[in-house]
Amino acid sequence: MRKEHKPFLIKKLQRYINNVYVERIVRPQFDSLGICPFFLRPQSLQITGKNISAGHHLHIISEKHQPVKMFAWSSKQEQGHIRIGDHCLISPGVNIASAINIEIGHNCMIAADVNISDSDWHGLYNRTRPFKCSAPIVIHDNVWIGLRAIIGKGVTIGENSVIAAGSVVIQDIEANCVAGGNPAKVIKKLNPRRRMLKRDVLFDNVTQDPQAYLNNQIELDKYLLHNNTFFNWIRSKISPGQND
Repeated sequence: MRKEHKPFLIKKLQRYINNVYVERIVRPQFDSLGICPFFLRPQSLQITGKNISAGHHLHIISEKHQPVKMFAWSSKQEQGHIRIGDHCLISPGVNIASAINIEIGHNCMIAADVNISDSDWHGLYNRTRPFKCSAPIVIHDNVWIGLRAIIGKGVTIGENSVIAAGSVVIQDIEANCVAGGNPAKVIKKLNPRRRMLKRDVLFDNVTQDPQAYLNNQIELDKYLLHNNTFFNWIRSKISPGQND
């Protein structure tokens, strides 16, 4: 569709149902989850295991055919941990799997189909279980990981760095740079003295008044959808035209 024909009341009802689902079904699956999470299609989100936590304003876009998956392995030898900071964005198809520890800092953006795993999941000689084949991952604040990148075990990615689409990261990436390739290497330096806008500017006043943020979202929907009618919405579903 070229336009959004959904009436405001339908959008408001869907937003309410979505928020209820997140608070009653999704939130208990986290050890902790900060204020004002926004999950698009949370029914498709797959969370497995304990010791999974996230900060304020976590934004997850999950899809039926591209679900976001978070998995923390648990065994007698190892226990996975996944910790995500404030103001992070996770896109469709992202897979985060931990056998010991994955730390993701504040203001990080993870593009679609990224795979982050701190384990090979099978030893070279003992292939019946994870055995001495895991190492923690640390992704520092304000890191942007591009489409379909792979982050391997034992990697640290420095603050503000960008991982190019399709990269395979198997060694540390320093702060304030752009890295890409297979294996990923630094291809450009960023100026650490230059002012950088981060995702937290989108939520400057939300922590003090979360309800005001939700009210602002409702008012925005009302403004954008106020001309939409039930008739046009149903018509666009049954028989869409070029102007739809």
